[in-house]
Parts: sequence; structure tokens; C-alpha cells
Amino acid sequence: MPEYSEEQIRKYAHQLWERDGKPEGKPEDFWHRAKGELERPNPDDPKPMPE
Repeated sequence: MPEYSEEQIRKYAHQLWERDGKPEGKPEDFWHRAKGELERPNPDDPKPMPE
């Protein structure tokens, strides 16, 4: 399983936040969601690699 840096997780969390319509509050929810999605092993669902 690849290791993701805090910067990569932050960027993916930002992408998720934008995709969800930029709701206010609870940024930690997007952080945890991004971290979980990136680290979840699922070969059928390739994860985007944040730049």
C-alpha cells in the first residue's frame, strides 16, 4: 500500500470538498474521508494521485 504525504491527503481532501459543493465547516471530515479513501485497498477502484 502506498504511503501518502500530508500534502497529498490535503489536496485530495480539497478535491472532495469542491466536489461536494464546498460546504462550510467540518474540514476534518474531508481530511479523514480523503485519508480513508486513499489508504483503502481496492484494486478495482484506482485512486487519483493528488499532485
